[in-house]
Amino acid sequence: MSRAEIVVDLDAVRHNVRTMRALTGVTMITVVKADAYGHGMLPVARAAREAGAEWLAVATLDEVRALRAGGDAGRLLTWLTVPDEHYDDAIRADVDLTAYTVAELDAIAAAATDVGAPARVQLKVDTGLHRGGAARADWEPFLARARAGEDSGHWSVTGLWSHFACADQPDHPANDAQQAAFDDALALAASLGLDPGLRHLANSAAAILRPQSRYDAVRVGLATYGLDPAPGVPHGTHLRPAMTVRAELALVKQLEAGDAVSYGHTWTAPERTTVGLVPAGYAEGVPVAGSNRLEVTVDGKRRPVRGRVCMDQVLVDLGGDTPPAGTEVVLFGPPGDGRATAQDWAEACGTINYEIVTRIGGRMSRRHVGHVDHVGATP
Repeated sequence: MSRAEIVVDLDAVRHNVRTMRALTGVTMITVVKADAYGHGMLPVARAAREAGAEWLAVATLDEVRALRAGGDAGRLLTWLTVPDEHYDDAIRADVDLTAYTVAELDAIAAAATDVGAPARVQLKVDTGLHRGGAARADWEPFLARARAGEDSGHWSVTGLWSHFACADQPDHPANDAQQAAFDDALALAASLGLDPGLRHLANSAAAILRPQSRYDAVRVGLATYGLDPAPGVPHGTHLRPAMTVRAELALVKQLEAGDAVSYGHTWTAPERTTVGLVPAGYAEGVPVAGSNRLEVTVDGKRRPVRGRVCMDQVLVDLGGDTPPAGTEVVLFGPPGDGRATAQDWAEACGTINYEIVTRIGGRMSRRHVGHVDHVGATP
C-alpha cells in the first residue's frame, strides 16, 4: 500500500452517470474540470463516455488540450478564457468554445479566419449568479453579434446556457428568477433569428431537484463523483461516492495525562492515551481548519484528529489502543463501516464537499479501480 493514496472507483462513476441520465432523460454533459474534481480527468472522462455521457465539459483550454491528447474525440465544452488566449488549436480540435462578450466573439472570429474553418460557439448569459456570462444589459448586442458571426460563416452557435446560484436550496427565490431570466434570453435569441442549439441551465443540484430546468441538457459535476449536491435536502437519488482516501500509520506512541501535541499545543491529553501518526497533512490537502475537528477511521474505528494539522502529518487519538505501524487509516470515503465521508470533513471544516475532494492530493498517489481502461497509478 502507498504511504497515502487516493483510490477512485470508476464503476461508481459509471453508476452515477447512468443514474443521472436515467433520472433526467436529457443530454448528459459530464463536468471533468479541475482534474475531475480531484478524481483524475482522463480515467473519469473515459468512464463517463462508457456510461453514455454525450458531452464532457471543462473550464480551461489547457484541460481541453489534455483531453484531446488523451484520446477523447467526442463533444467537448469549455468556458473560461482570458483576453490573450489563443483559440486556434481549440477550433482545429472541434471544441465548443463559450463566449461571454462581443470582444470574445471578435477574437474567436479572428481565430476562425486564421484557421480557415468555422468555430463551434456556445453563448453564456448571466441570469443572476453575476459571475461569468453576458450581463443582461449586453444581451442584445451580444446575441446579435453571435447571429452575425453565423451569417458570415465564422462559427455555428451550438448552445445557449447559464448557471444557477442557489440550486442546492430548492425554495430560494433566486431559482425562479434565474430560470425566468434564462427564458427571456432564449426568447431574445429567437427574436434575433438565432437558433440557440443546446439549451442548458441545470447543474447537479438543479438536475435532481428542479426538473423544469433540464431543457435540452444538464451539466453534472459533483453528482458524477457520488457526492450530494444538496446536503440535507431529501431527494432519493442513489449516488455512490467514488473516492476513498487512505494511508497507513507511520508510528504509534503513548501519551501521559497532561502531554500536549503538535504545533501550538492546541490539544492536551486529559488522561493516558495513545496517538497514531498519519503521514498526510496540509500539503496533501488535509485542511488545517480540521485541526481538532476531523475524524478518520483506524482499524475500523472512528478516531479524532488531535492537535494542529501539519504540512506532512497529523495525529489521531487511538484511545489507548496500540495498532501496529502500517495499519490502514481511511481519511474519508463512502459511508459505511464507520468511515468519515467527504461531507463529514466539509461540515467539520465549515466548507463544502467540492473543496474537500478537489483539494486532496499533493504527494498522494492516485489509483483507479473497477473496470479500468489502460489506466494505472498516477502521481
